[in-house]
Amino acid sequence: METFTPARPLVEHPDFSVQKELALSSLNIRSLDEPVRDVVTALNDLSFCFTMQSCYGHFVFGNKEPTNLEPLPLTEVAGSIDYRIAYVALCVQKSEPAARFLEELSRIQQIDPKYIQYGSADWFWDRHVNSYVIQVEPERYCQKDTAQITYREARHIEKLKRDVFTRIHALANSCFGSM
Repeated sequence: METFTPARPLVEHPDFSVQKELALSSLNIRSLDEPVRDVVTALNDLSFCFTMQSCYGHFVFGNKEPTNLEPLPLTEVAGSIDYRIAYVALCVQKSEPAARFLEELSRIQQIDPKYIQYGSADWFWDRHVNSYVIQVEPERYCQKDTAQITYREARHIEKLKRDVFTRIHALANSCFGSM
């Protein structure tokens, strides 16, 4: 997210329905990281929302692949760990339900503001107005897609990722049918 910015205000979005239909028609849920599939499905089930990109985040160290989803080992890893950002980028329609949803989504960052950011990203906004991102990344790297972190920091991020995606999923499910 090299273009991460504070959340922008909602604007009129006359092409929302067409963009959502296009996004959903090209979505291959199996291509997503398994831990985010249910989250993405729940978000896309909301009438006022669709996802654009997501990643569960990856810890790369030793001989691990860049798409590694294995939990960190219980014993400390020597050296630094390359962390690939966990995030969900979504687009919403300008509406009261969407505004309430975004307000609740933004509160998730309160779990740990030094590691969770909510906002917009220029690159997404240029393609779809009313685009928002929630990401799990050390604040000092919030403008980057990767970070070099210690094992201790990775353990903290690993827990935060689970918490954030669990909260997003619960939020989307609580909105389904009621908004």
